[in-house]
Amino acid sequence: MAILKPFKGIRPKKEFAEKIASKPYDVLNEKEARKEAEGNPLSFYHVIKPEIDFPDEFDHYAPEIYSRGKENFDKMFRDGVFFQDHEECYYIYAQTMSGRTQYGIVGGASVADYVNNVIKSTS
Repeated sequence: MAILKPFKGIRPKKEFAEKIASKPYDVLNEKEARKEAEGNPLSFYHVIKPEIDFPDEFDHYAPEIYSRGKENFDKMFRDGVFFQDHEECYYIYAQTMSGRTQYGIVGGASVADYVNNVIKSTS
């Protein structure tokens, strides 16, 4: 049986959530992410696609790219855009697409459970 544990999540403060929200990393290319984040320093694209903060010709796999993503997140955390829960929790989420909503739970799971096929992959 898989083990699911609560954890202390890091979440955006409610008043910043709309500005932070982004599509998943693999849905947009750099150009599209750059356009969506334009004029919005709180866009999470500055964390998950930090190449948008560099010139187009910059090597997207350079260590500076990854360092910038961390720096961007750390700054947002220091500035109070994000906070960490004080208690360990399970988190409920909902996703709606094409009029259909699905719900899920987020918790900490063991990599070993995934590798050993106790947690099933959807692919």
